[in-house]
Amino acid sequence: MTADLWSFATTLYAKPGVEAACLTLQDAGADVCLLLAGLWLDSRGVAHNPEREGQLRQAAQPWQQAVVEPLRTLRRAWRQTAQTDPALAALRQRLQQLELDAEREQLARLQTLSEGWPGSTEGNARTWLKELTPGGTITARNASDHLHASKAH
Repeated sequence: MTADLWSFATTLYAKPGVEAACLTLQDAGADVCLLLAGLWLDSRGVAHNPEREGQLRQAAQPWQQAVVEPLRTLRRAWRQTAQTDPALAALRQRLQQLELDAEREQLARLQTLSEGWPGSTEGNARTWLKELTPGGTITARNASDHLHASKAH
């Protein structure tokens, strides 16, 4: 088990298929940082409850909307033009690093919020991920299943 949420998230994200699953879930409306925090909580045996979920969502949503999403939107908007404009490509790369820094900060905030929540070794697998994954599409569920399977290996 990885001690801090950032290390857990980057280790998991590097596993085959996880990046694609995360992008699918993101496109389905999920906050991937929140999902990764949920997987981290699951791995620590922290019991899910609606109050804790609400606290995580309340902490994550303003940062996601005000900081992460605007950076991501701008980075995506520059994708096409950056392919033929080296100066814009360099700026886009810096913007991508800012987006990553903002996600790291969001994960740090989620970790700080949940650090005191007691964990256990009793089976609690998937509870957080199940509750935090948007359930609107089969694709999102498949991506969620893949994400959980990758965490287990």
